[in-house]
Amino acid sequence: MARLLKERYYFYLQITLMHHLLLLHGALGAADQLQPLAASLSGNYHVHTLNFSGHGGETDIEKFTIEAFADQVLAYLDKQSIDKINIVGYSMGGYVALYFAKQHPERIHKIFTLATKFLWTPAIAEQETKMLNADKIAEKIPAFAQALEKRHQPNDWKKLLTKTAQLMTGLGNHTPLKDEDFEKMDVPVLISIGDKDNMVTLEETIHAYRKIKNSNFTVFPKTQHPIEKVNTEKLAREIEAFMQ
Repeated sequence: MARLLKERYYFYLQITLMHHLLLLHGALGAADQLQPLAASLSGNYHVHTLNFSGHGGETDIEKFTIEAFADQVLAYLDKQSIDKINIVGYSMGGYVALYFAKQHPERIHKIFTLATKFLWTPAIAEQETKMLNADKIAEKIPAFAQALEKRHQPNDWKKLLTKTAQLMTGLGNHTPLKDEDFEKMDVPVLISIGDKDNMVTLEETIHAYRKIKNSNFTVFPKTQHPIEKVNTEKLAREIEAFMQ
């Protein structure tokens, strides 16, 4: 009995000492896409996920800005009584994580970003929003349209596309994160990108990495932008190595 109690004590002590890790999804995505990664990391971390407003069934679709998503992260941490956390942000999730660090650096241990687009201008936003035409997606990529409908119900996936386009236009006109924001950051950050990413350029990624003084940089070979194309086990190993 004494041995069993001792084993249970050390088990609960190990769980208590685990760091909290929050996974943030990308635009048009949802927390369910990060479940394979969450499973790979759950042995060493208390892993948390959330759906941004309008995503994955979250119905408050009107609060749809980077600033609002960062406020949502803050509200989640407060609700869970988490003082400080590590964050892994994929694509837009990485941008939200860094903006959150700008606003609340005291709540962050470390940040790991993957496939995050840092360079936004009116021209770039216009180019990106052209790919968010719901009618064309339904006609030319019906499987993707069906996946969006299923992932975000009961929300109208077409409205989600419109809100995402508006968000991108806003980023192009007024970037929430500027070079001076990166230069002021003290939070340890690892910036990563896949070498075959056709949405995010290597140049903009390296630029952000060089501006953040306490940062690291890595490239995932033979890796495209979609999170489903990323080698989950390799990504988990990189995250664990950085978060130590």
